[in-house]
Amino acid sequence: MINRTLVRTKVVQTLFACYGDSDYSALSARKTLLNKFSSTYSLYMMLLGFADELTTYAETQISENQRRAQVLHQDYVANRNFVNNRIAQQLFNNRRLRNYMDNEKLCWDTGMSAIESTYKKLLESDFYQSFMALEKPNYEDEKTLWKKIYGSLLIGSEDLSSALEEMELALDQEGWTTDVDMVLTYIVKTLKRMREDMTDELPLLEMFSSEEELTFAKNLLQWSLDQAEENSELIAGALQNWESDRVAYMDHIILLVALAEIRQSNDIALEISMNEYIEISKEYSSEKSYVFVNGVLNKIVKDLKAANKLFKVVR
Repeated sequence: MINRTLVRTKVVQTLFACYGDSDYSALSARKTLLNKFSSTYSLYMMLLGFADELTTYAETQISENQRRAQVLHQDYVANRNFVNNRIAQQLFNNRRLRNYMDNEKLCWDTGMSAIESTYKKLLESDFYQSFMALEKPNYEDEKTLWKKIYGSLLIGSEDLSSALEEMELALDQEGWTTDVDMVLTYIVKTLKRMREDMTDELPLLEMFSSEEELTFAKNLLQWSLDQAEENSELIAGALQNWESDRVAYMDHIILLVALAEIRQSNDIALEISMNEYIEISKEYSSEKSYVFVNGVLNKIVKDLKAANKLFKVVR
């Protein structure tokens, strides 16, 4: 699940946090980085559990409607297409998911506002109404519904972000509000791989896409720490008509990590490395930071090449 794009972002965030702590060490930085990865994976598991929570809430609404109809002596026939969906049942029955949430003490108790608001929006959506109009939805119909819930209804949801912000504090997690939209795409990827005949062996994603990604993460952090002073000098030397102490703190961190990768990871194409950090600057720094980061990186790379100090794959 955690790929190199996410690794780069988390290393930048780790250095940003550690450099603001006078007591940080390489060991504490590595621990911080691993905790960030763990929090992202916990969010993945939490959002998988969202399916059962939303389904359960829908069931309570049916029960409430039935009770109200009885009081008013009215007929009420519930449409159970949604509450009977097999996707949520599969996820609820998955031992790996349940054990993880139990062990990490993860629950939606403090996030019910997101459940309630999502259900209200779901009722109003065209795709939900089309699904509920089906005489007998099949498994693929249910899968399509959940892909739209996760891949459309929840992405960019302010209600979900607000709830996750509160849950971060209650559950001792971090980074959920910034990672949520990305993790939702991983949920959709998981749903695409699910089949009706699967029982407990659902294709849940592992924390790391491969062992290579974890190795890359540890190396990138260590390179960034080891070369911080040297790369800071390269940055200062590349600044034209700009004093180094006026460079935004986040921009400086992004450049440090970018240069560590560019100078040490020879198997990654130069264009890929540079573009990845330019994108990070767009997401996590000021509006025009990407222009600054791009300009400084290009200047340093040009100088390193001229001095025969850079040996990178070029696509």
